[in-house]
Amino acid sequence: MIFCVEDDMSIRELVSYTLETTGLSTQGFEDGATMMEALQTMIPDLILLDIMLPGEDGISILNKLKTAPDTKHIPVIMVTAKGSEYDKVVGLDSGADDYVTKPFGMMELISRVKAVLRRSSQINSDTAEEVLTVADIVLDVKKHEVCVGNRKVSLTLKEFGLLERLMRNKNVVLSRNQLLTEIWGYDFGGETRTVDVHVRTLRQKLDLKKDIIETVRGVGYRISA
Repeated sequence: MIFCVEDDMSIRELVSYTLETTGLSTQGFEDGATMMEALQTMIPDLILLDIMLPGEDGISILNKLKTAPDTKHIPVIMVTAKGSEYDKVVGLDSGADDYVTKPFGMMELISRVKAVLRRSSQINSDTAEEVLTVADIVLDVKKHEVCVGNRKVSLTLKEFGLLERLMRNKNVVLSRNQLLTEIWGYDFGGETRTVDVHVRTLRQKLDLKKDIIETVRGVGYRISA
């Protein structure tokens, strides 16, 4: 089930129709309040969340979703206005897993939705029973948990995937384009700033262990023991 929060009824109905033709069930909401009410009885696989909404805006709703235990792991794709880089960065910093820019093509939307669902499914797969350790950082793939020393760290899906990929390739430099392809599931067309934003928020959450993620200028990132 995919929740689509969009106040423009024509866009909301078009998005719902398009997703359903690909076999994805949807439910539409005109504002955040009705969507939050629906969350009391159903947890969706993904939320498409417009930023410009009547009443509470999308960024505020996203912050609520990502701080609540029952909803913090739901993947969220933000829908932003054309050319609004600020909204994109704020959305990613707040825990969004991806974004689409209005006006968007339906094929692009489907591609992004499927990529996020694919990544979410991979992270939550019961077959990934593995614990990764680098220095004092412990990442449990099955439990989707990260601890730094005795402190549990809450990460978004993309932050978790980024840290996991870097830890699996300890001491190996991974390029920004490589990380975009492997974690986001497709080529962003050169928008490597997305990786930089997630590395920054990941470092902030790792706090005293933030320097373990090294920037290799002009190439990408690596984790060193």
